[in-house]
Amino acid sequence: MLRQHIPLWPGLYCGWAVLLLGFLMWPLLFPGVLLHRDMAVINSPVLSAAALGFGDLAARNAPQDGLLALVGFVLPASWFVRLLLLGSGLFGAYGALSLARFVGSTRLGELAAITLTIFNPFVIERLLQGQWSLVIAAWLLPGVAAWSGSGRWQPLLCALWLCSLTPTGAIFGLTVALVMAPRWRTALFGFLLCLPWLVPSVLSPPTSSGAGAELFASRAEGMVGTVGALLGLGGIWNSAAVPPSRSAGFALAGVFLFVLLLAGVQRVPLRLSVLGGTGLGAAMLLAFVPPLATFLSTEVPGGGLLRDSHKLLLLTLPLFVALVSSLRTRFLTTLAIALTLLQVWDAPWSVARLRPVPEPTTITEIQQAAQGRDVFVPGLPTLVLIDGTPTVNPLAKAVPLVENGALLVDGIEVDSPSPRFQEASRLWAAGSVPELAQLGIGVVYPSTAADLIEVPGIGPQRGWQWWLGLTLLIEWLALAGWALGRGSISRRASAR
Repeated sequence: MLRQHIPLWPGLYCGWAVLLLGFLMWPLLFPGVLLHRDMAVINSPVLSAAALGFGDLAARNAPQDGLLALVGFVLPASWFVRLLLLGSGLFGAYGALSLARFVGSTRLGELAAITLTIFNPFVIERLLQGQWSLVIAAWLLPGVAAWSGSGRWQPLLCALWLCSLTPTGAIFGLTVALVMAPRWRTALFGFLLCLPWLVPSVLSPPTSSGAGAELFASRAEGMVGTVGALLGLGGIWNSAAVPPSRSAGFALAGVFLFVLLLAGVQRVPLRLSVLGGTGLGAAMLLAFVPPLATFLSTEVPGGGLLRDSHKLLLLTLPLFVALVSSLRTRFLTTLAIALTLLQVWDAPWSVARLRPVPEPTTITEIQQAAQGRDVFVPGLPTLVLIDGTPTVNPLAKAVPLVENGALLVDGIEVDSPSPRFQEASRLWAAGSVPELAQLGIGVVYPSTAADLIEVPGIGPQRGWQWWLGLTLLIEWLALAGWALGRGSISRRASAR
């Protein structure tokens, strides 16, 4: 009798995953470009040194910006991101299903695994913060754990490649894979994936101040405090990027879910428990011991990536998915699904803020005026208000821009202006426009195209850093082709 119903489950899994993704992504069906907080995706980004990791600021957006710039030559990059999110969400659902089967789940447990992977507070809060590539990594980490632990080489490589769109995703994806199954091939592949941002980071000094670690620490939520927020996979530092239900007491559902998940702790691999416990414990430690977060952010190489210590919950996601898969009774599993949905029940309404907006006319105007030359905009803000929301300035994606990079949070300077922006501002204030050529600046854009000033003798900048960045981007793209085309050859070897 049971066997007659088994063929229905694959369709149910797929349909449920599409429904959950639809709840989170429905605003992206509308036309326009993606401009919301940290998400600044226009249709035709420029392939600048900054997009390749060698700009005025740290290489936080490599290689994703370089990829979008290349895609923009063929199709609108904003629509490519939407397709990438949908495809990664479905791939993440498959990964959740793989992890559930890896720990010996029931069929209802497999459905619970898909639910918790796609629809959890961490994913929703990061989506509302505009960190779309980090959302992709969060969706894929349960699959990374399963495929690494079971020796399934090809899906593992593809998932690691997608995680590496952002440096944080690359680091956490590789960490999960190596903890589950330490293999030198995985380590080498992960290291090669990191080169597009690792090389620029080595060649460029850090720009973060120690103050950022405290300001980006995890935050308490209504009726549960900081600990309860983290136990429910919530607690992002920015209270404006949180569904209202979290502050109205529904975060309690996440705490109840955590307690419920403890019933399955004996049936998950020890390595997964250690990994998840470390991520959760470290996030709590850094939230309550700000001096330690400051020390890591300023003194430890690469520690600046973790000044937003809430990201450490990425290590906990695979454990939670494995735990919900390990519940043995239908009642507990059904209750877990209900609690998962209840703690962020208003997410489908909250994500309406992500609705695309018309591309600013200034972008086309300044792209035509720049003609590939480096542009200096006096008084350029790092963030601009779009529909009342502070958003990354889209000009930084449209032209080779002398980026400001200054960031104030609650009146405290987290990041200082870039050295080139400071020097260009000084020369502009002194009226020394010709001397801007020494900084590689070809165009000054005070306010409108009519006021544009061209610096004599300066064309598009294509120095060794640009070519090195392009080479690293091509290397990263080649790894995707290798993962898709030849990864299966190494399955047997990777399982040894």
